[in-house]
Amino acid sequence: MRMPQPATGPAEPGDPASEATGEAGSATVRPAEPAAANGAAPAGGAAPATHSAAEARGAAPAGRRPGSTRPAGSATRPSASALALASLGVMRRHWLVSILLAIGLVLRVLTQLAYHPAIIYIDSLKYIYGAWPGSDPVGYKVPLRMILAFGDLGTVTVVQHLLGLAIAVMIYVVLLRMGAPRWLGALATAPVLFDGYQLQAEHMIMPDVWFEAMIVAGLAVMLWNPSPRLRMIFIGSLILGASTGIRQAGEILVVPALIFAAALGGGWRKVLENAVAAGTAFILALGLYMIASAEITGHFRVSESSNSLTYGRMAAVANCATLRLAAVERPLCPSPTEQAKGPDRLDHDATSPLKLYRARYLASGGSAGQFGGIVARFNRAVETQQPLRVTSGILRDAAKLFAVTRVTSPGDTPIWRWQFQGNFPSYLPYILVQHGKIVVALPRSGTGPDGKPLGPKLEVLKPAYGGAPQTDKPIAQFLRSYQLGGGYPPGPLLALFTLAGLAGSVLAFARRRLTPQRRQLVLGCVAFFSAAVAILAISDAFEFTWRYQLPALVTLPPAGALGIAALIAFARRSAPPRAEPVTERAPEVAAPAA
Repeated sequence: MRMPQPATGPAEPGDPASEATGEAGSATVRPAEPAAANGAAPAGGAAPATHSAAEARGAAPAGRRPGSTRPAGSATRPSASALALASLGVMRRHWLVSILLAIGLVLRVLTQLAYHPAIIYIDSLKYIYGAWPGSDPVGYKVPLRMILAFGDLGTVTVVQHLLGLAIAVMIYVVLLRMGAPRWLGALATAPVLFDGYQLQAEHMIMPDVWFEAMIVAGLAVMLWNPSPRLRMIFIGSLILGASTGIRQAGEILVVPALIFAAALGGGWRKVLENAVAAGTAFILALGLYMIASAEITGHFRVSESSNSLTYGRMAAVANCATLRLAAVERPLCPSPTEQAKGPDRLDHDATSPLKLYRARYLASGGSAGQFGGIVARFNRAVETQQPLRVTSGILRDAAKLFAVTRVTSPGDTPIWRWQFQGNFPSYLPYILVQHGKIVVALPRSGTGPDGKPLGPKLEVLKPAYGGAPQTDKPIAQFLRSYQLGGGYPPGPLLALFTLAGLAGSVLAFARRRLTPQRRQLVLGCVAFFSAAVAILAISDAFEFTWRYQLPALVTLPPAGALGIAALIAFARRSAPPRAEPVTERAPEVAAPAA
């Protein structure tokens, strides 16, 4: 180790410091005296030397900086220039992802400037005004109200854009900890950074980006240590379970948590222990949310929309000519013309068999709970009697993710809802702009004097939420052109990530060839790939919409990058250790110390 030089420069010959230095230097070539076991002085009565050569040359004692009385280990605040230099060093080492993050930041700044205060969607009314209570989980209201306590809807979008960047950073860091090369880690962040639909979702008052963040955070916690500990599996599964309070599709994430617990191996006892920890954490998170939901909504449940959402999928694929149903369930069967409208219209359109039959049933004295049971029995009949039609419908929709372009297929939710517009977006009849103000249509329950159901109540968006709508049309038009002109990962690239993630996950069965490095890559691949398959499958099981495909951006690319890294690691054969050359020499007898 390089020794510190004296502050006054080199000593002249004959200087006492020079002589001391010479003595210290000569001491380094002498054989060390054996120390007594109890720390006594060595033989000969000489006291052991307690000063180093650095001290002999006039340097500060160990633990103290030269010219200072402060111990070296004491905390000091780094200067701004030191922090800047350290940041530049990090950016230089990770230059590729730094460039991608900078471009992603620019795109988000442009989005923030394009639409003020935020893009307000139909479902945004559930979280801002409490419309349609019970139809969706209410967990998104927690961060929304916390931010609105000191800001407006524009502040919410700033936080959500920063969260999108944080997701990319989290993915990159986790992949590097797994052993993936930097260029693959950067590649995995590009989809979430550059996807135009992701940018639009971050600028919308909707829970999607928070749901993505919880998926990545839960997986990151489980994968953080090279050998995941029980408490990390528990905490990671707790976060995944809590995502159900943001979007109900999070219920399916217990599957990847259990798959990861099994992939860790270690014998059946260890697998069982990990699986119990993951399952217990998930159930705990779900139970705590439902207790909170009971306090807020009065109902101990995630939401009440499960049956109606499943109905759209089942009704769209059912062959009612051969379906065996009770007479009370038969009115739920749609005609071929109605089936062509797709699951979304069958779920939500006022003229769908579901909505019309519900109105008649309630008017005749039936209860909402009884009607929910009728819908559930219809769904179950389709599932059990025509499972192939249900499976083929889900697979057809799942394949749309890998299309070269993004379009609205017949029966799908219109894709324009998730695209930037040249002016401030309106979603009639619920969100509209009148006289320079944002007007929302809030649903009302009950009937009027004429006995007919009350129509929606028109209300101007509260000024505290951000004021009048503003659109920077040149920027908005640029974002729209960017998004529609290919500002998203093409389907074939996502297909490549899927195949690589599948291949990397399959390598988990090659246990005999799993070195520690390969094992880390494979475990990360299994976690991200199983999460991608689970969340996309459950979303497509209800209905296909491009909004529900957004979690693919934070799961498939990391899974594919880790799969590619695992395949590269398996392709490289470990070179056998080189044997040291053996030369025949006569054994040397150590000379006694002088």
